[in-house]
Amino acid sequence: QVQLVESGGGWVQAGGSLRLSCAASTKIFSFKSMGWYRQAPGKQRELVAHITGGGGTTYADSVKGRFTISRDNAKNTLYLQMTSLKPEDAGVYYCSLDWFGSTVWGQGTQVTVSS
Repeated sequence: QVQLVESGGGWVQAGGSLRLSCAASTKIFSFKSMGWYRQAPGKQRELVAHITGGGGTTYADSVKGRFTISRDNAKNTLYLQMTSLKPEDAGVYYCSLDWFGSTVWGQGTQVTVSS
């Protein structure tokens, strides 16, 4: 069974930076699309960034120019570099893996941004 484990969340002041990591338990990681989602209290989970197996990336309009999604296939790890953080970026961040027609989710990591 594939597992994803996120890390790197925490508290940061507005304007600060954080880097999230997501370690996958599968070596087929490099061929699969992955994403970062976030969910704020009382809101639906939303896509923040997505990366294909080939490295193509897409971003939510709200994070373009501030967040960067990347992957290290040798380490089976997905990253999300977040800069110029805003209070509205706060929430639980989840990584996802497109796995043979289904989606595997991590347990989430909390990001808190104070103004």
